[in-house]
Amino acid sequence: MKKEIETLPIIALRGMTILPYMVIHFDVSRKKSIKSVEYAMKNGQRIFLVSQKSPDIIKPDRDDVVDYGTVCEIQQIVKLPGGLVRVLVKGLMRARCIDFTGTDDYLKGTVELCGTDEEELDANEREACTELLKEMMNHYYIASGRSQGDNISRNSAIRGLDEIIYEIASECTTDQFKRQAFLDEDDIWLRYEMACTMVSNELNVMEIKKKMSEDIRRKIDKNQKDFILREEIQAIREELGEDNYEEDVDRLRSMTEKLNAPDEIKDRIFREISRYNTLSGSSAEASVSRGYIETMLELPWNKRSKDNNDIVRAEKILNRNHYGLDKVKKRILEVLAVRALKGGNHSPIICLAGPPGTGKTSIASSIAKALNRKYVRICLGGVRDEAEIRGHRKTYIGAMPGRIIEALKSAKVGNPLMLLDEIDKVGTDSRGDTASALLEVLDGEQNSAFKDHYIEEPVDLSDVLFIATANDTQAIPRPLLDRMEVIELNSYTEVEKFHIVKEHLVGKQLKENGLTKRQVSFNDDVLHKIISNYTREAGVRELERQIGACCRKAAMYIVGGEKITNRITAKNLEEYLGPEKYDDEEMQAEDMVGVVKGLAWTSVGGTTLDVEAVLMAGKGGLTLTGKLGDVMKESAQVALGYIRSIADKYNIDPEVFAKNDIHIHVPEGAVPKDGPSAGITMTLAMISALTGRKVRHNIAMTGEVTLHGQVLPIGGLKEKLLAASIIGIKEVLIPDKNGKDLYEVDKEVLDKLKIHTVKNMDEVVEHALRGEE
Repeated sequence: MKKEIETLPIIALRGMTILPYMVIHFDVSRKKSIKSVEYAMKNGQRIFLVSQKSPDIIKPDRDDVVDYGTVCEIQQIVKLPGGLVRVLVKGLMRARCIDFTGTDDYLKGTVELCGTDEEELDANEREACTELLKEMMNHYYIASGRSQGDNISRNSAIRGLDEIIYEIASECTTDQFKRQAFLDEDDIWLRYEMACTMVSNELNVMEIKKKMSEDIRRKIDKNQKDFILREEIQAIREELGEDNYEEDVDRLRSMTEKLNAPDEIKDRIFREISRYNTLSGSSAEASVSRGYIETMLELPWNKRSKDNNDIVRAEKILNRNHYGLDKVKKRILEVLAVRALKGGNHSPIICLAGPPGTGKTSIASSIAKALNRKYVRICLGGVRDEAEIRGHRKTYIGAMPGRIIEALKSAKVGNPLMLLDEIDKVGTDSRGDTASALLEVLDGEQNSAFKDHYIEEPVDLSDVLFIATANDTQAIPRPLLDRMEVIELNSYTEVEKFHIVKEHLVGKQLKENGLTKRQVSFNDDVLHKIISNYTREAGVRELERQIGACCRKAAMYIVGGEKITNRITAKNLEEYLGPEKYDDEEMQAEDMVGVVKGLAWTSVGGTTLDVEAVLMAGKGGLTLTGKLGDVMKESAQVALGYIRSIADKYNIDPEVFAKNDIHIHVPEGAVPKDGPSAGITMTLAMISALTGRKVRHNIAMTGEVTLHGQVLPIGGLKEKLLAASIIGIKEVLIPDKNGKDLYEVDKEVLDKLKIHTVKNMDEVVEHALRGEE
């Protein structure tokens, strides 16, 4: 028989063999295999499927696959989640793999089409062999419980000897290597003998199983029908050599009996063990069942650690590990005080909100030590799948419990301190609303019976002390935020940073870099210089990195044998960190027309921003630049409306508005800006531009303005005042109604600033504008 040579796209199969005439689907995950499928769909839908010698090979070549495979027709492809593609194929003919020609995108190769050689047989012999195999397959189908109608329809659809041989190979075995033997054999007579032997063996096995079943039934009493299935499975396991399966089941039962858990939980585990005992140990369902049992056994149902209610000891631990953070420490000590009086373990749900690097995560670890609780952390940043919280239903292969249950397993007690880190970063998409899933977890009235989809039993979370962290509470959905007690962690002052770096960060970095205080030391002046001239941040992360950079440089000098002084000072600091990054005072040096210093708050702390206004010939337009948000744009419109209404007060000719355009710009145009607190800043900038009066360069301001010139209160006052003090501002204007918030501002900040509270724009102008020249 003449054999044809053809070049086809190739998929190297792992752990399976596909035969001619089979219709089967399989999943494709490797990029090259997916590209091969896509190429085949565009070029005749034919593809060559050949088995790998080892399933562990990721990038197979010709030597990694067997010689014979099957040319198939792709009938359907379906794209699955996770980048998988499900392919439905129909086997067409045997083929021998000659070589991989290959491309960078997909596998392809040269194959020799083998076809069928049954035409070379005598017609009578071929028909007799075909009918014999059909008759044997009828016996097989009947023995395996198939209906007679199915058998007739299957056999009538088979058209030749070669087709029924491959039908037997695909029906009577799932073993990859047994199927491959049919592809490897060129002689149809030998393939025919292999098919006869396979059907005969399968019929013998079925007969043995039937006899075993009858023997078992004769041995047991009619009143013990409940044990029939177990006995049959045990008999099969003994034949397969799975003698230790029962020992495993007995061990699980023993662990369940010793488990400290409610009776209904133990009953559920016993039921699952009984179900597990009826399954084949090699089945996927048994694996899921075993995983569920182990998870249930590992959960701390009634196990609790003993809390520390000693307030004095707790306070010492918190003060030893952290400087400042008085609000958080005070709230935790209040929790201990209430427990000492009332008893019980019910805890508040606290959210620590503040800029990055202000100690939110680290203080949670110290709180756990102070309370003598286990500490577990769940990072929620970027979590978008609801199943990450509630768990996956165990009907799916690979199902697992949610992060809350996994954290309890890790803690091994039912009352840990559970940190929900970056709770403001959770997302929502087609897989569910993660924030809504957290509502049940963080509701003190409901979490005593939290139900994970995987566990399917209520789990008590009421003893867990939940502490969440966030940078921006505005990004947290309102229902979720309402369930938590928010404690603000504001930016550190220079004094606080000095204490933190001196008492904690220097020692930590020396240890991490293998140094001692005798080898490297920092005096107070150099620490102040690093804080003020090398960092500009709300927290202390960058400060710690700068200390680490000094230590690494010193370590390099020491290992290199260079002679250096062991004391890092303000004079030699540039040798370690380079030139200063920030000046002590970054404010403008002189008064200017139309330039006003404003104050702003962001999720990473307070900052200052300049608002510039200029007047130019035009037709009364207002141009706003600097990537301003909608609220800020409306503030500019309000400011212009107010100025036009009181133009006479500042001797502004009304014709100016008709014959000129006003352009307002807020520098750092790549950074988005929004909010109403720049209202008085933009109003003053426009008044200055329209009147030609200069604005004092050493004054900053914040406040929302109305159409009648009233100054309304704003938020983030402490952060804004701290930002003003850092760059050397001397005076700050704040809304009158924010005067009551000054008690939250640190004394060292207030000592550097002269604060003026203002009720309206007249007072703002009086304080900030120079007189007419």
